Amino acid sequence: MSLAIITGSTGLVGSESVNFFHDKGFDVIGIDNNLRKLFFGKNGSTIWLKSQLLKRNKNFKNNNIDIRNLVGLEKIFKKYSKSISVIIHCAAQPSHDYGKNHPFLDFNVNATGTLNLLELTKKYCPNAAFIFMSTNKVYGDNPNFLPLVEKKTRWEIKTTHKFRSGIDETLSIDNCTHSFFGTSKSYADLIVQEYGRNIGLKTACFRAGCITGPNHSGAKLHGFLSFLVKTSITKRSYSMIGYKGKQVRDNIHSQDLVSGFWEYFKNPKYGEVYNIGGGRFSNCSVIEALNLVEKLINKRIKKRLITNNRVGDHIWYITNMKKFRAHYPNWKQKYSISYIIKELIEEFSF
Repeated sequence: MSLAIITGSTGLVGSESVNFFHDKGFDVIGIDNNLRKLFFGKNGSTIWLKSQLLKRNKNFKNNNIDIRNLVGLEKIFKKYSKSISVIIHCAAQPSHDYGKNHPFLDFNVNATGTLNLLELTKKYCPNAAFIFMSTNKVYGDNPNFLPLVEKKTRWEIKTTHKFRSGIDETLSIDNCTHSFFGTSKSYADLIVQEYGRNIGLKTACFRAGCITGPNHSGAKLHGFLSFLVKTSITKRSYSMIGYKGKQVRDNIHSQDLVSGFWEYFKNPKYGEVYNIGGGRFSNCSVIEALNLVEKLINKRIKKRLITNNRVGDHIWYITNMKKFRAHYPNWKQKYSISYIIKELIEEFSF
């Protein structure tokens, strides 16, 4: 039987990957020590989700190991060795704010942890596919220098620009401000590519925009839509940070993302990079998200605007997935922004 190793297995994308690959007949080995509780406090804890995963998936085991712990990781890779068909690396320190305040921890988790996994893949299972959950923050604030136009509820790019359909992989990652999180993830992204192109591992970096879904433990410093909906449902005030609340994010459902992992796994390539996200199919500004939630719950939401934006934050980001679709034409996107918000409202209403 094929075996999948999934880091960050009790997070949003990791848990979705556990369920998906388990349903495909894989034995699944999770690696997750609930660092989200450290990053985001008790509201960020994923202990509840681990219990659900263990109950649902009989061939799933979770290991309480930190990806910075090379010795602990090696015991797992050595034990399963050639049975490992795929590594899905989702574990990360994902917060801009936390990364700025804890730069050593941020870099060691995001960069060193990724290097540990690549070395062990090379040593014990070099034929396995290595899927890395990267981020569009590797592009730093370069998207902010695109020709943007202010609309009533959002920022938009000029209709004549080549990125009108979304930002593709040709955007430079250089000469810009990344945030500490974006910098550590950029190192991880580049080293994943290097192990593909230089060492010959089957690696891919999925540079995602905002990811969401019902398994998201929305916290103030991470999980835009999830936290927005949770705040609205619990009648707390929501803070819009910078850009008049008109900053645009595309949002991809975790199920759509993981189905993309599956397509790559079936036909892996070496050292590839893919932009993946909601695209023109699923995107919104902060104001538009709040307006939609208000309409769906039929209540006014308390909100306030913080004028200063976060360093390196994007004003407008929509993903162009032309490259991924060309390589994997069977991949289909299912979940729109309205569906995603409705699902989150249902999840947090209980």
